[in-house]
Amino acid sequence: MIKKPNIHYCKRCLYPAVSVNLSFNREGVCSACLLQEEMNSLTPAFWEQREAKWKELVTQAKATSESNYDCVVPVSGGKDSYFQVDKAIEYGLKPLLVTYHGNNYLPEGQRNLDRMRSKFGADHIVMGPSIEVLKKLNESCFRLMGDMNWHCHAGIKIFPMQVAVRFKIPLVLWGEITWSVAGMFDMNDYVQYNKRTVYEHDLRGYTIKDIVEKTPGVNEKDLAWLRMPSDHEFADSKTIGLYVGNFFDWNPNKHTEEMIEKYDFELSEQPFERTYRRMSNLDDMHENGIHDYMKFIKFGYGRATDHSSKDVRSGYFDREKALEMVEKYDHVKPRKDLNRWLEYVGMSEEEFDHIADTFRSPKVWWIKDNQWHKQTPRGDVKSYGQVNLSESETEIYFKE
Repeated sequence: MIKKPNIHYCKRCLYPAVSVNLSFNREGVCSACLLQEEMNSLTPAFWEQREAKWKELVTQAKATSESNYDCVVPVSGGKDSYFQVDKAIEYGLKPLLVTYHGNNYLPEGQRNLDRMRSKFGADHIVMGPSIEVLKKLNESCFRLMGDMNWHCHAGIKIFPMQVAVRFKIPLVLWGEITWSVAGMFDMNDYVQYNKRTVYEHDLRGYTIKDIVEKTPGVNEKDLAWLRMPSDHEFADSKTIGLYVGNFFDWNPNKHTEEMIEKYDFELSEQPFERTYRRMSNLDDMHENGIHDYMKFIKFGYGRATDHSSKDVRSGYFDREKALEMVEKYDHVKPRKDLNRWLEYVGMSEEEFDHIADTFRSPKVWWIKDNQWHKQTPRGDVKSYGQVNLSESETEIYFKE
């Protein structure tokens, strides 16, 4: 018997229980809020110890590097990229900037990326796969997993490691601690870059072979930038990936203000259709648009929930303000961004809506009067548009 979904939301922020890797305590507070509470209690003495550890690693990297560079910094041109490079140079590392370019930068994002080479006086490698291949990956990965930006998540996490291993560069400096958004790890875990996280999360469990089989006109040579270095290659190069967030307090709002002042970092000039922040995801116009809309379709929440929940935890918002943002943005179908993407891959909106509906989670959505319904963070129920599935395709959903 199919039960009617009953979504549990965090009592402090707005994260739903369907969020990946999230857990709750007996008081109904999510693991991400509990981690932030723990981080807010860290003392200056704690961060001094972490800085001392950082200095040890910097000294070791400079002493052992067999390359002209001490570290690779994967950069998209975003605020976090600027902060990572700023910290590398402040402590005397010579960085090589490495970018995976997915072909969908906003103008402000492209200018931010181009500016890094001159502002930091650093060498910069940009890897841009064939545009035709990228268009095919956009379409096939949307059909396969409901994620047109799969190539971005994969390329960003793998190509910089290829470069570091090839040039025997000992350090790769990533930014925010992986999975801090769900509170999966705490500060004493010293999370490092690892293959398992990349395969299971960033690549969604798919391999190059899977993608080639599902993408007509694309072969393994077209996806050479997706080949993860082997364990032997990692061991031979002595390359490790570290998160700067393990050593310095990570505050995106504060970092943005600092990077604007020091390096003329640009925010998006135009507001996004699905979130209030203008400082994030400028390296791909669809991240805050149709890609994020698919997250709402799948799990019933979007980037406005992500951003406002983080701002609640950091003290920028109270929960009522966060609710206003979620109610304003989370459900919006981004017309401008959708039209651009449909033209980019050559798909009709009718086909898009049908494929998108096949990814709706029955743990979130149910059907009433041929409309999709779900619970809101306030506890009431709302409808969110017509069902675009055949009768047989709706058999897994509760019907009221």
